[in-house]
Amino acid sequence: MKISQLASLLVAAALVTPLVGHADDKPAGTAKAWVKDSVVTTKIKTQLATSKISSLAMVHVETDANGYVQLTGKVATQAEKDRAEAIAKAVDGVKSVDNQLTITGK
Repeated sequence: MKISQLASLLVAAALVTPLVGHADDKPAGTAKAWVKDSVVTTKIKTQLATSKISSLAMVHVETDANGYVQLTGKVATQAEKDRAEAIAKAVDGVKSVDNQLTITGK
């Protein structure tokens, strides 16, 4: 009985050890910055999805910790490309937008 408990503890310790080793890999502010980035990205994606322009729901949004946003993907017209950029710029926390959207003409 004691051997099986000891074996279970050793297995558990072996599984947890890699997690403990990676706990200090990131600077203290990284988790907070990631949450901030994801909130801004989510706000932009929500606004794009609710804009009633179907192709804007397919725009890929990346945000860094400094509020810089990059839009990638495909849209049908220049007006949709401009609209996606305007939506992104209007979100709180966005400092600039790099609009890399491609116009498909469809």
